[in-house]
Amino acid sequence: MYGETNWALRPGRAQDVEAIAELRAEVMREDLVRLGRYDEHRVRQRLRDGFSPAHTSVIEVDGALAGCVTVRPYEDGEGLYLEHFYLDPDTQGRGLGTAVLRELLARADEASLPVRLVVLQGSAARRLYEREGFAWESEDPVDVLMVRNPRPPAGGR
Repeated sequence: MYGETNWALRPGRAQDVEAIAELRAEVMREDLVRLGRYDEHRVRQRLRDGFSPAHTSVIEVDGALAGCVTVRPYEDGEGLYLEHFYLDPDTQGRGLGTAVLRELLARADEASLPVRLVVLQGSAARRLYEREGFAWESEDPVDVLMVRNPRPPAGGR
């Protein structure tokens, strides 16, 4: 299990893009192959094309890259869009994703902002999102759009 002292978020940097593109290719390969959508070049290029260091945090465990997450404002400024949430397979299944997601959601709740994300059809990650309060909003044959509305502060009305 990952306690508060084992991991940290640091701001993304332009030089992180290739390591994150490789991580994305590794993490998404199984689901994209299952959906008939895996392309060795495209899986990396989509990350490169949309990479925003200003909105990306690198997840580090003991100072080493263990994953990343991007949180952008909606175009209308009325919420957040969570994307590019990838964890190194060696760190998965031990609570790191839950810990990171809870920290990000606490920030959104503090700002009273809803959070949306897209998860691939059949992805195991959907269970994590549902446990943390995300609900189905719409879907197509490849993607499921989910939303989580802000929660009031503990002890609030």
